[in-house]
Amino acid sequence: MSIVINLDVEMAKNKMSLTELSERVGISMTNLSLLKTGKVKGIRFDTLESICRILNCKPGDILDISAAPTKRAK
Repeated sequence: MSIVINLDVEMAKNKMSLTELSERVGISMTNLSLLKTGKVKGIRFDTLESICRILNCKPGDILDISAAPTKRAK
């Protein structure tokens, strides 16, 4: 199983750019971009809460789980 990040979907629903969300949440565009592409290992709850508040969504709207197997590093 793997975690799927649907941040781009929620941003599109709110017609919000990465730049605007970055400024409003108070995190760098680089970190937000890494989150959006799923290249992070974790997210702080207060950051997730801020993103959800600004995008008017719930954490489950941004984070989902896929039944597809994940590749594990050895």
